Amino acid sequence: MIKIINKIISNPKKVFLLDGIGAFLSAFLLGFIIARYHDIFGIPQTILYFLSAVAFIYMVYSLCCYYFVSGKWQAYLRVVIIANILYCCLTTAVVFYFRHLLTVLGLIYFINEIIILILLISIEIKTIKKISLPNY
Repeated sequence: MIKIINKIISNPKKVFLLDGIGAFLSAFLLGFIIARYHDIFGIPQTILYFLSAVAFIYMVYSLCCYYFVSGKWQAYLRVVIIANILYCCLTTAVVFYFRHLLTVLGLIYFINEIIILILLISIEIKTIKKISLPNY
């Protein structure tokens, strides 16, 4: 697992791709699966569609960075990091706000999403730090 993370960190384009794929999965799960069965998860459908739309916008940005950014990628990755932190905070706020409606299944989904986001953010931060540091 550490080898895979190090391989991703060494290539910033792969970090954008990883982020884009993750955002796609979030958008798809929230907008098409969980929204359809929102009663089972305990979150209002409109909130799920909103979170899905935000994830979709992040996906478009990350995949555009993957395909079109070649130089000065650090600034673009910083935008991704900030966006992911904001999305993580938004997801956490949704969980706290709707905690009285959340089912166990909903809680499991959102806790997993927050954990994955934190791991992704740490990979993105390590990428900027590793590539930015001079090799001695």
